[in-house]
Order: sequence, then structure tokens, then C-alpha cells
Amino acid sequence: MFNKEIETMPEKKMKELQLERLKWSVRHAYDNVPFYKKKFDEAGFHPDQLKSLDDMRRIPFLTKQDMRDHYPYGLFAVPLSKVVRVHASSGTTGNATVVGYTKNDIEVFSEVVARSLASYGVTEKDIIQVAYGYGLFTGGLGLHYGSEKLGALTVPISGGNTPRQLMLIKDFGTTVLACTPSYALNIADYIEKNMPDFKIEETRLRIGVFGAEPWTEAMRQEIEKRLKIDAYDIYGLSEVIGPGVSCECSEKSGLHVFEDHFYVEIIDPETGEVLPEGEKGEIVYTSLTKEAFPGIRYRSRDITRLYHDSCKCGRTLIKMEKVTGRSDDMLIIRGVNVFPSQVEAVLMEVPGIEPHYQIIVDRKGSMDDIEVMVEVNEKVFSDEIKVLNNLTKHITDRFRSILGISAKITLVEPQTIPRSEGKAVRVIDRRKLS
Repeated sequence: MFNKEIETMPEKKMKELQLERLKWSVRHAYDNVPFYKKKFDEAGFHPDQLKSLDDMRRIPFLTKQDMRDHYPYGLFAVPLSKVVRVHASSGTTGNATVVGYTKNDIEVFSEVVARSLASYGVTEKDIIQVAYGYGLFTGGLGLHYGSEKLGALTVPISGGNTPRQLMLIKDFGTTVLACTPSYALNIADYIEKNMPDFKIEETRLRIGVFGAEPWTEAMRQEIEKRLKIDAYDIYGLSEVIGPGVSCECSEKSGLHVFEDHFYVEIIDPETGEVLPEGEKGEIVYTSLTKEAFPGIRYRSRDITRLYHDSCKCGRTLIKMEKVTGRSDDMLIIRGVNVFPSQVEAVLMEVPGIEPHYQIIVDRKGSMDDIEVMVEVNEKVFSDEIKVLNNLTKHITDRFRSILGISAKITLVEPQTIPRSEGKAVRVIDRRKLS
């Protein structure tokens, strides 16, 4: 463990630490950010009233729209002279959400990523190839600083240029690959299509650190099989800090949340009510130590659940399930709630199917229409029409019985679905374009 004292802290002691840090963070936000003071006052809440963790539910939520409305620096709690870095999420549907970091914030960011890497069995003897994008996206620099904090040799290649990625894996003796899971599959595809003589098992690659998008257990198995590695999930949000909010351990049985820096709640996404531990809902984050940008009860829109268990790794930190999707990514098809991850889970259990698909939603008259384009392997695609028709019917039936929806299934040849060197585009919702 990177920080054994924190990672094995008894639950009661951790809650005491959280309350102490919450009092500071909430007061810091109230005193230094006019937005928070106005929101708290309107809700009839004053930081002095924070006496227990349960009092947190009296504080109003922070939303992505709030951040867009105060673009770029309106939610910062320190002067810009104290901010040493900014990151931002995509602004394709409006202003970007901008977050700032002091020197201490960067130190915390580096530490939680270093803890994450250590939890996968990464050490200072490893060579980590960071193939997340560098820049305003938090992934690249987050993994970079965390890797250096751990003491590992860090290869800052960024995303894309797959032939060079593979050359460096071989020549530099890379042992750990950090990127999105969809890009990991892209790398596997590239090897099979363009470099049949490249033997990934003859390299030193042993661990993959994947995040930035929801991915299923079936996709984990596919990546592990094709790249001959152990694949681990790292989770984070730029609005909270970036990757390193939580991570898997060697058990791969949920993600440990670093509770000394982040207070987490699960709410009903419709009512905003806090749900008991173990129930599934939307996860909400409050930063406990962030100086530049104190996020207080930030609504992530990510769907998961929180629970405690006796993890064999020895960590006592609360766990969260792998995120299954986002409440704002959920598709409502003829009254049925569908997450892209559910579609993926159905597809991945079908032999002959490749882990590349796209969901196209349209409206025909007053009815929603859904088409799922999915790649099949070369053998299946070159098979007779009868085989393809039977496979199409099988998938259609599985969608109807498991997801409760009727969908048009279109089987396409390998390499048809556009590949991504970052986050994969899984859904095209034409209803929003009309």
C-alpha cells in the first residue's frame, strides 16, 4: 500500500477525520465563493450548523450547469495567483466545466493516483506508458504525476499513434499501459489487422489501467485475453479532482474510495434524497481538501452503489461498484430505461461478436426507433446468409428478453465501427438533433 495508515484506517476514525475536513471545506467554500454563500443562505444553512455527517444532506447540490454558468473562474476559492493549473471537461454542449488546482491540490492529485497504481501491484520498478490524452483532460497529467509520485519510470506518449505505442511497448519494456478501455481494444485490433507478427505476450506488458468511460466485466475479459494483461479500473471526475477518486485493488471486487479526500453519498437521481448504504443511485461528491475548487455535493450523474466489505487486500475504505452508466446517458426507449453498458453486456455474451458497437436512436413519427450496429468477426461475416440471419435473430431475442426492448440489429464486417483513441462514441441520438 502507498499510504497504509489511511487505507486501513478504522471506519469510526475515518468518519471523524471526514467530519473535521468537511467543516473546513464547507467553511472555505462559504467564505470564499459568492455562489456557495448565496446557495447556502437560500437553503437556510450555515457552516456552523455542520455538526455531523448527516448534516451534509441539508446542503444544496452543485451541478455541472452551475459550473458552466460560472465559467471560467467563478467557483474558485483562491486568487488566480495561487492557482498553478487548470483542467476542463468538454464544452461541446455549452461552456466547459473548469477546475483549478493549487500546489497542494496537485500534491493530493498525485498521491491518490499513486495509491491507485500501488493497489494494482505497480511499483517504482515498473515502466508506465501513459496513453491518455494530455492537456485540459485530466487523464494524461493525472496518471503522469501519480506515476512519478510512485517513483515509476513514466513514458508520456499521450493518446493515438498506435504503431508508435506498440514500438515503445516493445523497445522501452513498458510494463503498465494507461488509457481508455476502448483505446486498449483499438490497440488489440491494430495488432491483429496490421502487425500479425507482433507478439504482445513476448513484451513485458502486464497491467492495464483503464478509466474515463464505463466498461463492463465482459470488456475487461476481452482486453485481458487479447493483450495478455491484468486490467484494472481507475475512476475519477475532473469536477472532483480527476482519476484517483477511487480504484480497484488486486481483488477486482469493487473500487475503494479515498475517503480522506472525498466524502461520498448515494442519492435518488429523481428526488435528491440520500439513500441507505448498499442501494443503487447517483453518486455525489464533496471534496475535503481541495483549495482552489472546493466541490460541495457535486452531482456526478454516475450510477453506482456504496458498500463496506472485508476486502482481502486489507483496505478498509468504503467501496463503490463499477459505474454502470450515467443518469444523463440513460436512453428511454418506448418507456424502457436502457444504459449503453446493458447493451454491451448482452452483446458480449454472444459468440462471434466483436466488442465494437454503436447505438443509433431515432424517432419515426411518434415512436422511438433503436438500431444497434455491431461488428462480427471475419469468420462469421464470411459465413453463409443463413448463419448471419440466425445470429441476428438470436441477438434480437436476447434484447427483447433481457432488456425488454425491440431493436433492429445490424451485423457489420470488422473495422466498420469508427475507432477512438480516447472515449468511444457509443450512442448517436438523432432525436436530439431533430
